[in-house]
Amino acid sequence: MNPIDIHGVLKHLPHRYPMLLIDRVLDYTKDVSLTAIKNVTMNEPFFPGHFPHHPVMPGVLILEALAQACAILSFRTMERLPTEKSVYYFVGIDKARFRRPVEPGDQLRLEVAVKRKMKGVWLFETSASVGGELCASAELMCTYKETA
Repeated sequence: MNPIDIHGVLKHLPHRYPMLLIDRVLDYTKDVSLTAIKNVTMNEPFFPGHFPHHPVMPGVLILEALAQACAILSFRTMERLPTEKSVYYFVGIDKARFRRPVEPGDQLRLEVAVKRKMKGVWLFETSASVGGELCASAELMCTYKETA
């Protein structure tokens, strides 16, 4: 097992509240896969407006959480930490499907696997589940850049 606690997550992602969507990495294998969790609480800033009568985590934020898991795996694989100039961009989202709503109190399990790398662009097969039940899946393409 190769866990990464919240302190390690903060070292690998430039995101901070309210956009940090990874609480812990349970395990990873460089250049292969990573499993992380996001504890979903009623205190999330999006719940008061999405939807007040039936709070549901927006699908785009589930995809963002998966992309953050991809970024951690990429940085671990490249054996580097991001700097103030590092940006990890979405390049594409394909085959996105949402199968179950994510609600306050859920623990979102994020699983990402490297499918292919080509000229600095990474293609990942990703899925998010709660209690073994698939919530969302997608192929995500991401790339790492240094800004000026």
